[in-house]
Amino acid sequence: MPGGKEVIIDVKNLSVHYMTLRGFLKAVNDVDLTIYKGEIMGIVGESGSGKSTLAMAIMNILPPTARIVSGSIFFDGKDLVRLKKGELREILWKRISIIPQAALNALNPVLKIKSHFLETARAHGIKDREWVIDRASKLLELLRLDPERVLESYPHELSGGMKQRVLIALAMLLEPEVLILDEPTTALDVLTQRFILDLLKELHEKTRITMIFITHDIAVIADLADRVAIMYAGKIVEVGDVFTVFKNPYHPYTLALMKSIPSLIGDINEMKSIPGTLPDLINPPPGCLFAPRCSKAMDICRKTPPPYIEIKKDHFVACWLYSKKEG
Repeated sequence: MPGGKEVIIDVKNLSVHYMTLRGFLKAVNDVDLTIYKGEIMGIVGESGSGKSTLAMAIMNILPPTARIVSGSIFFDGKDLVRLKKGELREILWKRISIIPQAALNALNPVLKIKSHFLETARAHGIKDREWVIDRASKLLELLRLDPERVLESYPHELSGGMKQRVLIALAMLLEPEVLILDEPTTALDVLTQRFILDLLKELHEKTRITMIFITHDIAVIADLADRVAIMYAGKIVEVGDVFTVFKNPYHPYTLALMKSIPSLIGDINEMKSIPGTLPDLINPPPGCLFAPRCSKAMDICRKTPPPYIEIKKDHFVACWLYSKKEG
């Protein structure tokens, strides 16, 4: 994907902190991430790794207790962090949209699905009812739903999978260039998850919309994404194309994640959990944050944050093990 491809979102040195009674929790810490136009970028990590906070920062929907303390988020040459509200309004939800975590509960139970589309459009200054219904119908058809039935339905009349597809259609109503999906299949059964993922693939093939897919499930990203960023304790520790990262992971955390996945054909005893827990992000340890859980940790790992290096072409890793190696 890199190499002549157009950059659509460029995150530079981004740090996001949450205010707590104990102090500032460093949820996202000095993150760099480049998203290319038309790709599906997967972001993978354990709960608490900062992946959802990163998504909310891009969309400027951080909760009141959170703030961006440093860094930039460039889109179309503009730094979203420094834009005024009026300028942001012309970009967010129109050109960049999101399906947030636990979005199945976001539908208003007393409104028909049709009203959700109309209200969404009206909130962004679109009053052409005919255009909205036509656009909604085409999106619902693309997502294998019957527009006539669904638009006249209330949320409780739809299954979980149907509601998830409605949310995807709502997020795409204003024809965004980027769609962020934060754990979009978590609350669904396995068969419905598979169906939704296949639909997202089809949607991407037909529209070439840029997708940022956030999940804790490596298998989903391996199947869906072009590239993957591995997050740990607020930092991105490895980035590369999906095939390369998962076939030959460099960072010890990525390798540990791969070993924690059960195999359908292997010995279940070979599956290994990652020892230890995430570090305290209010008082993080010096050096590499994965060092306390890493079997390959050296003295320098516990003292100094690792450099972020290109280990091979377009494959980046933050680890002292490779600091003197060149791609």
